[in-house]
Order: sequence, then C-alpha cells, then structure tokens
Amino acid sequence: MQMKTGVEQSLYAILLLNMLPDKAVLPAEAISTQLRTSQSYFQKMLRKLVSADLIQSVPGIKGGFKLKKKPQNIRVYDIYVAIEGQQSLYTASGVLDDMLDLDGDDYTCLMTNVMHEAENSWQQVLKRETVASIYADIEEQFNPKIQQLKIWLEEHMVRK
Repeated sequence: MQMKTGVEQSLYAILLLNMLPDKAVLPAEAISTQLRTSQSYFQKMLRKLVSADLIQSVPGIKGGFKLKKKPQNIRVYDIYVAIEGQQSLYTASGVLDDMLDLDGDDYTCLMTNVMHEAENSWQQVLKRETVASIYADIEEQFNPKIQQLKIWLEEHMVRK
C-alpha cells in the first residue's frame, strides 16, 4: 500500500492550523511555503480539506485557513479520505479466474479477503489517531523545534 504525499502534507497543514490562536488564520501561501510544496498543487489539497469540513476557508485580503473542527475530532483517517477518497486499495483483477479457468463460478477470491482484512486493520489505526494525539506526540518529541515553529506562525498568521 502506498499513500500519496498529499495526505502527509495535508496532515501537517492541519497540524499547523491546530497551533493557531483563536481568531487567526494562516494564508495558503504560508502553508505551502512551510511544507515546501507548490502553492498551486497544495491549493487543491486545501480545497479537498475544506470540502470535507475539516478546515475553513476565510476569504478576503486578510484571509486564510483555520480548523473547522476541534483537533480531537479530526482523525487521520478523515484526512486520508478527504485527499484519497473512500475507494478500496485492492480490487481483484481476475488472475485466479484465468489461472483456474473458473468462467464466472461463484466464489470469493482469497486474495480479496486477505487484502480487505489488511485494509480494515490499517483503517482502524488511522481512525484511532487524531490531530490532537499526533500533535501531542510531536510537541513532546520535538519541543524546541515546535517553539521555533510557533514563532514562525506568529510572523505569518493573520489575526481576525
């Protein structure tokens, strides 16, 4: 299984927004600069996060983005689904049908069962972790760097 970088970048963008004080927003340009990604590419990710009701877009010259939900209510799985969608990671391609010449016999592909079990386990982990839990881990492990990041946020956020 492979997760696209958009999911990781979106998680860290939401972590940045989590660090904002109330009534402050962070412009898209500042987010994409901090994440070292293309602003035009990342705008697409931000639109997906807005559509999923995870973040809010505040229009205007002093606009930007802020969290729409509390960090403890945003699961990593929610971010994954917002960016990647809900499609299954595995779809049987009919190799067993061809190999055994089954011609539409009624059966369940064993590989499908294995992959669905793996996918369900993976989803449970993503559903267990929230923005709040990940932020707490990052803050504990990288406190001096988080303090530097907070200074950067102070310089780039827009207060409403």
